[in-house]
Amino acid sequence: MKTYILKRIGSAIPLLFCISFLCFVFINLIPSDPAEVALRVRQTPVITEQAIEEVREELGLNAPYLVRYGRWLMNCLSFNFGVSYTNPSRTVLGEISRCLPATVQLAMVSLIFVILLSLPIGFLCAVFQNSWFDKIVRAIVFMTTAMPAYWIGLLLIWFVSIYLDLLPTSGSGSMKHIILPAITVSLTYISTYIRLIRNNMLENMKEDYVLYANVRGLKQTNILIRHILKNSLHTCIVAIGMSIPQLISGTIVVENVFAWPGLGKLCIESIFNRDYPVIQTYVLLIGTLFVVFNLIFDIISYVTDPRLRGDK
Repeated sequence: MKTYILKRIGSAIPLLFCISFLCFVFINLIPSDPAEVALRVRQTPVITEQAIEEVREELGLNAPYLVRYGRWLMNCLSFNFGVSYTNPSRTVLGEISRCLPATVQLAMVSLIFVILLSLPIGFLCAVFQNSWFDKIVRAIVFMTTAMPAYWIGLLLIWFVSIYLDLLPTSGSGSMKHIILPAITVSLTYISTYIRLIRNNMLENMKEDYVLYANVRGLKQTNILIRHILKNSLHTCIVAIGMSIPQLISGTIVVENVFAWPGLGKLCIESIFNRDYPVIQTYVLLIGTLFVVFNLIFDIISYVTDPRLRGDK
């Protein structure tokens, strides 16, 4: 087990360096000159070549490409992500730290909705396969998967907030404000996990151990919950691990629809303002989250599933 964990960690470290390099390359491929952008953001009245050269020297843009990447990477390792172009008095780390709690809160509430709704619905769809309940749920799953998040959010605002006047349309501050954004973010994942749990349970129902359990006279409820459902959830562990960073990154549209003060709203504002350090840090953060959570839940899946360890 230790060997497997060390191998997984060893394979994750080069991947993180590759993500950081690609993030640095893609941001620097943007045609706009960062020095000129910084001067425009600072509202410099007259932008001259001399002013651009001075800012390029200030930002370290005159150094060779790989040297700049090495400096940026070493600064990132010490959690120094630079200064925001929009507001030079604020650091990028400070901006990320300011908006991250709101995004994590929205992602966690969405994850709770995903688990609480997809698990029982997927279980019932498998138990009552091809029933009217199963067919209705599959139709709803098909529709919600096809609908984009911003469209679902706008429909919820119109129906729940404007027509029924039950919840606020936007903003933050109370649990009422987080319900609609969390439902919007989680709806696609609920549909995915309903399908995943249903299909896994239907496959496990065909296994020999289910036949033997029925022959032994075990209660049907125990067979469904303690055996079929338990074995079906192993494949969901890694998927849940990947869903957490997806929930965090997937809030980028929803946060702007509901004016939720999180990372997604910060990222869109930074794109419009061409605040390159913030965009670069956001992309690096999301990529790192994907690698780290995939690593953690891959190890958890290996530890909890004897079939992956080769145990007999």
